Amino acid sequence: MSCDPPRVSWIDLLLTAIAPIVWGSTYLVTTELLPADRPLLAAVMRALPAGLLLVALGGRLPRGAWWWRMAVLGVLNIGAFFYLLFVAAYHLPGGVAALILSSQPVIVLILGTLLLGRAFVPVQLLACVLAVAGVGLVALQPGARFDGVGIAAGSAGALSMALGLVLSKRWGRPSGVGVMTYTGWQLGIGGAVLLPVMLLGEGLPAGLSAANWMGFGYLSVIGALLAYALWFRGIERMPALSLSFLSLLSPLSAALLGFVYLGQGLGPTQLLGAACVVGAVVLAQARDAATAASDPSS
Repeated sequence: MSCDPPRVSWIDLLLTAIAPIVWGSTYLVTTELLPADRPLLAAVMRALPAGLLLVALGGRLPRGAWWWRMAVLGVLNIGAFFYLLFVAAYHLPGGVAALILSSQPVIVLILGTLLLGRAFVPVQLLACVLAVAGVGLVALQPGARFDGVGIAAGSAGALSMALGLVLSKRWGRPSGVGVMTYTGWQLGIGGAVLLPVMLLGEGLPAGLSAANWMGFGYLSVIGALLAYALWFRGIERMPALSLSFLSLLSPLSAALLGFVYLGQGLGPTQLLGAACVVGAVVLAQARDAATAASDPSS
């Protein structure tokens, strides 16, 4: 029996989609507002303040086995992923970084089979191929640079988030714990793990500008607190693979913001790529809807 819920409402789908759309702005905010070459500082400032706030409001800490589970999920979903994401964002154009992170559905497809016992069908492989091809068309601009460190970080980040998604699906959420508290645990642990690494590896900056504070505030409140609360809510209500396909909305958001704010062109190739990505997302959702209708026990 699958661990996934049988049906997904349009409300759940739309609310969950907000998270990757918001995450697509990370690349723009990083390059335009944050201090240069500070990936650890950016990761800590994005996660820790929001996490501590939510934990304080929830007034509850993990118990028993949930301590080590939250430690694992906090590192995979937040700590390691945030750091790797910002390394990729500093070393690669936003579109190229998003292209590498778009491999997540393929990883989720494999991990879901191994850890959730969920069989996959050819249409899901087709959706994965269509998704990667679409993101490639959207993201790869003429003259886009490829940096080895950025590519390695992006690939590791995709693996980290995919594993965190599948384990979140496998373990669920503790009974009686609200999604905001659950989100706070992971943000707080992820940020706390990164804090000593940041202090030793980068140190504190001599000063921060108003633009820096604005960028950190946006990433913490909107990009972490709000977006991750919606994402973890979606994990409970959607199949893991379908959820991972929604993450492909992030590169589309990044490309659109680049077009609007940085004057990056959107030609026929990029529009075709966007259509491919949307098609992959729809294909994945339609497949799960059909499976749920034919197998009420799924």
